[in-house]
Amino acid sequence: MTRQRLAGLIFLAISSITLSGATSAGSDEKSEQANQTFRDCKDCPEMVVIPAGDFLMGSSDEETERDVEAVVPQRERNYARAWMASEHPAHPVSIQRSFALSKYRVTRGEFAAFVRDTGYSAEGGGTYWVDHTYPVHPEGNWQHPGFTQTDRDPVVCVSWLDAKAYIAWLNNVSADRHGTYRLPSEAEWEYATRAGTRTARWWGDPIGSGNTDCDGCGSRWDRQQPASGGSFQTNAFGVSDVLGSAWEWMEDCWNKTYAGAPQDGSAWTTGDCQDRVMRGGGWANRPWILRSANRSSEEPGGRRNYRGFRVAKTLP
Repeated sequence: MTRQRLAGLIFLAISSITLSGATSAGSDEKSEQANQTFRDCKDCPEMVVIPAGDFLMGSSDEETERDVEAVVPQRERNYARAWMASEHPAHPVSIQRSFALSKYRVTRGEFAAFVRDTGYSAEGGGTYWVDHTYPVHPEGNWQHPGFTQTDRDPVVCVSWLDAKAYIAWLNNVSADRHGTYRLPSEAEWEYATRAGTRTARWWGDPIGSGNTDCDGCGSRWDRQQPASGGSFQTNAFGVSDVLGSAWEWMEDCWNKTYAGAPQDGSAWTTGDCQDRVMRGGGWANRPWILRSANRSSEEPGGRRNYRGFRVAKTLP
């Protein structure tokens, strides 16, 4: 594939996706079965079908206080409350049709297949996390994130733009398959992460030990690097590693609160589009960050060694 062809695919992908989380169910009945997994090609991510449903997105005042009192150190509580303000108001969202989400974050091996096929350059330096400082490494990139990885590990040091380029390629190599790959909306992501729960995390309110990877989660990867895909239990929707390890890019533009947010599962494509939403928390974050409702943002060109992505797919 030529660089010109890749650029055209990226442009089409970015300009055409308004990201409805409610996507039509089609004639392929297998694709409509909750927890059904599939892979469109050898190097494509493994996808899991997420069923339609309704949920309450964000946090209520009571839930914010629950989470602050339960897990936030006293000295950080005012900061945490200000951080959690973006999760308000809690609002109903209706995911009217099933969609697919990658079971794991996109891996280094999967991203490498894209780079080999297209010659795409994800160079230009990356920001590392080093004991709560953020030095920029000119040579840092997805191949050199500051720690050793295997092809099974989630790719990090990739920007929102890198993720969109990967998705454009993914749609090209799987063009004979039904449906369109894209980034998830944050409504879809939270719905899939909660998997029918209303607790702080899909496994309950306490962070526990060994349930995920963060700065104090009790895993062998804590404060070191993202855990390999599938290192932790899957939730009731069959999605793995949705909290901790590495932040994930969403399609949505950033908005400081949910006032006026879409209620149909679609991405919010107005607001501060110079920043894009991230969800999930990472290997260097405090446990209180790793909650289903938590959200943050970053400029789309930034590459950091605690941020990756997961892909969604509109089903026919």
